[in-house]
Amino acid sequence: MRPQIFPAATVAPAAGAARLTSWGVLMAISLCHMVNDVMQSMLAAIYPLLQVEFSLSYTQIGVMTLAFQVTASLLQPLIGMATDRHPQPRSLPFGMMSTLTGVLMLGLADSYGWLLAGAMLIGIGSAVFHPESSRVARLASGGRFGTAQSLFQLGGNGGQAMGPLLAAFIVVPLGRPAVAWFAVAAALGMAILWRVGTWAEDRRRASAATPDRTLRLPRAVVIRAIAVLAVLVFTKNIYTASISSYFTFFTIDKFGLTTQGAQIMLFLFLLGMAAGVMLGGVIGDRVGPLTVIWVSILGVLPLTLALPHVGLVATGVLAVAIGVILASAFPAIVVFAQELVPGRTGMIAGLFFGFSFGMGGISAAALGVLADAQGIRAVFLLCSVLPVLGLLTILLPRRALG
Repeated sequence: MRPQIFPAATVAPAAGAARLTSWGVLMAISLCHMVNDVMQSMLAAIYPLLQVEFSLSYTQIGVMTLAFQVTASLLQPLIGMATDRHPQPRSLPFGMMSTLTGVLMLGLADSYGWLLAGAMLIGIGSAVFHPESSRVARLASGGRFGTAQSLFQLGGNGGQAMGPLLAAFIVVPLGRPAVAWFAVAAALGMAILWRVGTWAEDRRRASAATPDRTLRLPRAVVIRAIAVLAVLVFTKNIYTASISSYFTFFTIDKFGLTTQGAQIMLFLFLLGMAAGVMLGGVIGDRVGPLTVIWVSILGVLPLTLALPHVGLVATGVLAVAIGVILASAFPAIVVFAQELVPGRTGMIAGLFFGFSFGMGGISAAALGVLADAQGIRAVFLLCSVLPVLGLLTILLPRRALG
């Protein structure tokens, strides 16, 4: 057997766990998740530039979000189910290649059609990346499933937070063609993912004889729980899509901020999400994922209701707090779902990273129509009440496994 490219480190705390937590792999996959999501958030962050340059309506901006998210949505569950049967960790760099091509098209496009094509290619890259990389993160966890999922998602949320800052201080001063420079980061990500894929293939073969955890809940209970979790992620993603696509316009409209100032406000929300996603998994490993889900549901609603009605400073503070609380549930939801359906890591990742995010994209397009018809503030008044659907958590089983 070839030596491990990324050596393992700390022994996992899970009872009877024979594997080690491979921190090098987790950090590498998290870094590549950051690169992947920088490109995604760059798309939303340059919307004000694209609106001016191409004379776009809010509806057209919503359709761009739809083009990205629905492309990823349609493909991710299918890719996840296929790779559950035949894992393909070496497919990871090819997903990043699609993202690289999409970024180049966004930077060099001369028409709205090319912008849509670039957004779709970034969506395809996301569809390939998330199911397999989520499987790699679980493979490297050594039993720390929540922590591994948090580290993986931390890279993504960090990338989402960095996108608006990079847009504000690089793309805005230098112009839209500067977006194409970020293809260099995607090329670096391809190189890292090739090595990660080689490690994962070796580890997968070595652990192929180890059985996964056995499902102990009735099928009907599992289906109901997965449906509830999907609704929870769906409502959270609608809110996140409203912030990602329209928060810059909201703060410009309400407070008269410049484009750079509005992008910094968006960064505050995404920074809070990056912190929340790390806390959610780590705490979930200690107190259980269901507790984290409940705290997130009960904690975020008063803040979302207040956001449309406060001043500039309070808006910034609430943006951070909402990001922390909202994001903390997602690692717990994914781990809870993976325990409900053992051996279907790719399908679960495809469902929650893909389908639910894609439904958020459809909602973003609908919210664009609402913004054109009723004004941007109406979008945030409507979205402020969405977290109340999180009370469906009461329908979840008290434990994923008996």
